[in-house]
Amino acid sequence: MKDIFKAIEQSAIEIKELIETGDTGKSENQNSTGDTQLKLDIQSDVIIEKLFSNIACVKAIVSEEQEDIISLNKDGKYLIAYDPLDGSSLIDVNLSVGSIFGIYENDFTGPNLVASVYVVFGPRVEMVIATDDVRLYRLIHGKFEFMHTIVLNEKGNLKAPGSTQNCWSAHHKTMVDDIFKDGYRLRYSGGMVPDLHQILIKGGGLFSYPETSDRPKGKLRQLFEVFPFAFVYEKAGGGAIDGYKRLLEVETTHIHDTSACFFGSNNEIQRVLKVYKEHA
Repeated sequence: MKDIFKAIEQSAIEIKELIETGDTGKSENQNSTGDTQLKLDIQSDVIIEKLFSNIACVKAIVSEEQEDIISLNKDGKYLIAYDPLDGSSLIDVNLSVGSIFGIYENDFTGPNLVASVYVVFGPRVEMVIATDDVRLYRLIHGKFEFMHTIVLNEKGNLKAPGSTQNCWSAHHKTMVDDIFKDGYRLRYSGGMVPDLHQILIKGGGLFSYPETSDRPKGKLRQLFEVFPFAFVYEKAGGGAIDGYKRLLEVETTHIHDTSACFFGSNNEIQRVLKVYKEHA
């Protein structure tokens, strides 16, 4: 797996350069979930696919920007699902964005996830690797240097409420309002990677992207976004649920399935479970 991590490091260096110098305009293409692809999305995808194609242990890959699984090495051990440039629409206003990677064995499903990685492209480029624990690395003079291990507190004080609010259920809106009444601070940029990264680095809180009237299965994609971060949060001592159960136990029927999702420290996750159980 070390070769995979090295490839991700190299992709981060190349994508950093691409963000700084590339065309931030829209392409004429849409991805599988109907989002218009930016030219940077496509170029980032090409960078990552090229790097993974040279690794013998990678059996297959699937990108959020492509329709199908790409077979690479029939004798490979690992399957990788990735979002090459999550939040790319924020680049033109110079907000942080990221890349997300889920590393699977046997099949692209939550229980088969064995490691995950994400990269934050902000004022500093940082990479977080989750295996048995969660480790933060920072790009310094062209190399990723280990900084520290990430462990969530039992309770945090940040809240990042995603999705279209006028499509929230009544009980979800009440829960969010009550959380803010309890003194939580709003931290939401519209970028999944920086918002979840902030909660991790600051020690805890809650990120939510619920089922809504316009998206009853949620918006965020299981294999590329939801499962990798669920793995990170659990390994950091927190939790990740769809409102009712562990995200890593949610069934996947298609590689581009979506799911409602809540990520946070344990106190906040238990709070969500209580509210949603009462309204099941």
